[in-house]
Amino acid sequence: MDAERDAVALRRFLGDTRALGADLRWLSRIHWWAGNADEAQRAAWEAIAVLEEAGDERLLALALSNTSQLHMLSERTGPAIDFGERAIVLARRTGDKAILAHALNNVGTARWRAGDPLGRAQLEESLRVALAAGEVEHACRSYANLIWTLLERLEHAEADRYLAPGMELADRAEHVGFLSYLHVAMGLRKFAAGAWDEAERHAEIGAHDFVPARCPALTVLARVRVRRGREGGDELLDEAWEIAVRTRELQRIGPVAAARAEAAWLRGDHAAVAELAGTAFEQARLLNAVPHRAELGHWLTRAGHPVPPDGSDHPYALQTAGRWREAARLWQTAGCPYERAAALAESPDPSDKLTALAGLDALGAEPLARLVRSELRHLGVRHIPRGPLATTRENPAGLTERQLQVVRLLAQGLTNPEMAERLVVSVRTVDNHVAAVLEKLGARSRREAAARATELGILPGREP
Repeated sequence: MDAERDAVALRRFLGDTRALGADLRWLSRIHWWAGNADEAQRAAWEAIAVLEEAGDERLLALALSNTSQLHMLSERTGPAIDFGERAIVLARRTGDKAILAHALNNVGTARWRAGDPLGRAQLEESLRVALAAGEVEHACRSYANLIWTLLERLEHAEADRYLAPGMELADRAEHVGFLSYLHVAMGLRKFAAGAWDEAERHAEIGAHDFVPARCPALTVLARVRVRRGREGGDELLDEAWEIAVRTRELQRIGPVAAARAEAAWLRGDHAAVAELAGTAFEQARLLNAVPHRAELGHWLTRAGHPVPPDGSDHPYALQTAGRWREAARLWQTAGCPYERAAALAESPDPSDKLTALAGLDALGAEPLARLVRSELRHLGVRHIPRGPLATTRENPAGLTERQLQVVRLLAQGLTNPEMAERLVVSVRTVDNHVAAVLEKLGARSRREAAARATELGILPGREP
């Protein structure tokens, strides 16, 4: 940043308007990398003003696209499209494929997030243009926005199509910034799938000083700790919040606010939820950002601060409306076992709560499982499965996180298809896990595996 500021000062002194505009655009980008939204916007506006006078259409296209990008990142759809379309026209006219890919990316992402299906087509065109031109940075950015938007839309299987090639390209090109960012995206994907150990591993790779990656990486790491009942989550969220606020971007602010609200609700501090989620919810409502609005509205409602009906079919909105089973089905389709269990836990039906409890125990989600057990006792349910013993959570017998989940469900007598439904994975995946469990426990049958797991203290008993 210091070097670019010096360059801008020298360009002003020399009176070189073309080079000044180019450096102002770079300064804007570097400010965004550093998480300073206000300074990024100021430099972006001046870059356009300078380049409009300089008469360089190619550099003006890039400055316009940069401003489109800032608007897109802040969920300001209209300006993002307006500036981006001006950039597309100039990029096509000057034949600059890199700037064309950049502008298509901004316009496509803005449109798609606003619900316009044309947006995805433009974003995919951006990727094709960048790859054909050998523009690695722009291709990586196209991959990132495709993946991030699909994850936000809960289209996880679709996101998987882009994650591997995107990470392979960034790794091969040694583009460390985007590789870190894509590792965080993979962390989000694994977090949603309930594979929390893997989520942590990927998030830790992205949790360095590259601000755009650090904020969501810290959020993933914190949410895993919160849902497992481990210490340190609040401290990570405090740091993530400081970063998010400086960016002024809902894509950063919304997830951190939701994570802080969830943590407060799980520890019974309902009064804090409104303070932690209220402002971000209003921002999401004004920007019509459905995923953030639905999740934040859900936590506000759960804490006794009901919000107006969302009107969307987002599963969090359905939960807020009391349509738990519909929400649970959507979470299952999306491959989100924790959210499915949490939705069923909101049902007043004890059978739904018991199903939720089995899923939470399989995931090792102690805080919510503890609340569900309390609710079941209050409802008069006599036989409530105990949770896994605290001494057994350190990977006994060398079982992986997913294998621990499988052996707990296996002992309940579930078939492989039933386990696949519970864990929201394929039957073939469960087949492989069951075979691995039998091998690691030295068991020849499912019953023998359950007996061995009981000896190790992995399996719960029952409350009287």
